[in-house]
Amino acid sequence: MGKGFRQKIRQKNTENSGFGNNSSGRFINKDGLPNVQRRGVNVFNRLSWYHTMLNLSSFRFISYLVAAYILINLGFAFIYYLIGVEHLTGIDKSDPLNEFVDVFFFSSQTFTTVGYGRIAPVGFTASLVATFEAFLGLLTFAIATGLFYGRFSRPRAYLRFSDISVIAPFQGTAALMFRLAPYKNNALTDADVIVSTAIEVIENGVSKNNFYRLDTQLSKINTLALNWTVVHLINESSPFYSFSEEDFKNTNIEIIVQIRAFDEVFSNTVVQRTSYRSNEIIYGAKFTPMYYPSRDNLTTVLNLDKINEYQKADIPVLTEIQS
Repeated sequence: MGKGFRQKIRQKNTENSGFGNNSSGRFINKDGLPNVQRRGVNVFNRLSWYHTMLNLSSFRFISYLVAAYILINLGFAFIYYLIGVEHLTGIDKSDPLNEFVDVFFFSSQTFTTVGYGRIAPVGFTASLVATFEAFLGLLTFAIATGLFYGRFSRPRAYLRFSDISVIAPFQGTAALMFRLAPYKNNALTDADVIVSTAIEVIENGVSKNNFYRLDTQLSKINTLALNWTVVHLINESSPFYSFSEEDFKNTNIEIIVQIRAFDEVFSNTVVQRTSYRSNEIIYGAKFTPMYYPSRDNLTTVLNLDKINEYQKADIPVLTEIQS
């Protein structure tokens, strides 16, 4: 990318992106989190386990809880076994496997404070370990309950973005488009979108990223009930004006998207982000409709499986900017 390429971008570079010009890689991951590695602090200080557990998928969250429960009980089972099964009454001593199985289930009963009573500790050491395990179990379940409540009560936008964005014909020229749709039955109102882009350029042999705000045809809608196709018209005020298909393919571009809406149930503002890289921008395509009337014409069907469907479309030739 030389001087001629740089002349295609006439829009003023913005400085409020939150990222520096010498940042590298993807800025916003597809899950909406910044792609940033923090150094200079240890892992315990730079990692919030609470935020990590809240951001996990439901399957991974439950899997981690089950794995932690099993590992904790296995650890205490080994401790009881090392102390000696003779310090636990009611153990099946027919063979070592049965002994360990009984010790494991005694640990799970102590950890959950169920205490069926068939097996009980005898002696100071076994009773001390059982006391500590019961305390740890109460503390662990209190933390797990808090995490469950935090995940359940946390306001979220529940939006699904298209995996791709397209350069489609629009009003006699071209436009950058992507779309999103709510996938749960939450009610979102006063939704607005902020779109910006990072474009890598080379100046004096040094690679840097310039950030530009992208104007959209609609920046706010009253109700987000169906899908919303966000449209950025590529005209003289766009940083993509006169970009060819090769420019989009060969330039490091990232489209950064932020959606903010009001959730009526939580009475709170929710935010969701995503981004699109150059390889996720399809030139010469347009999205196909993803909602249609029901058979009885009494409701509207929103088919989320069609959010990424598109068809080929011819793009008008964009006029080069005269230098």
